[in-house]
Amino acid sequence: MDKKITGKCWVFGDNVDTDAILPARYLVYTTEEELSKYAMTGIDPEFPEKAEKGDIIVGGKNFGSGSSREHAPIGLKGLGISLVIAESFARIFYRNAINIGLPLLECKDITKYVNEGDILEVDLENGIIKNITTGKELKGQKLPDFMMEILNDGGLIPHLKKKMIKINE
Repeated sequence: MDKKITGKCWVFGDNVDTDAILPARYLVYTTEEELSKYAMTGIDPEFPEKAEKGDIIVGGKNFGSGSSREHAPIGLKGLGISLVIAESFARIFYRNAINIGLPLLECKDITKYVNEGDILEVDLENGIIKNITTGKELKGQKLPDFMMEILNDGGLIPHLKKKMIKINE
């Protein structure tokens, strides 16, 4: 995983729940490819066609609230979303995203400092967010080292497999 992520941002508000991220009627699908076709369609039905690989989602408070479905972060990852930055996350969404290898970053008042379409450069290791479009720099909540390790390994399952190989050597 890249330690620096650059991408165009899409801005959403507060309380974006998992049913908006991936509506329940699409839970019959299970692969990243299938789920990506429906990511964020609870808010914007055309989002999968508009988003591009490497884009960044910016949300307000309580991003990912609602059910504990892993489908929501899987759909975002499958669509090629490189990072989700929000003022705060629902805890279960936060863990699900890390577990499947989708980077997240919390940043107070992020929605006040970015507009849809702005280009952001994010140093994930240090929590630094540079808005290339406006020149503004923000400091997000740096991820703990153990979570960065999980992300660097591609998610929790690849991380555990890597640990098991080291134990068995």
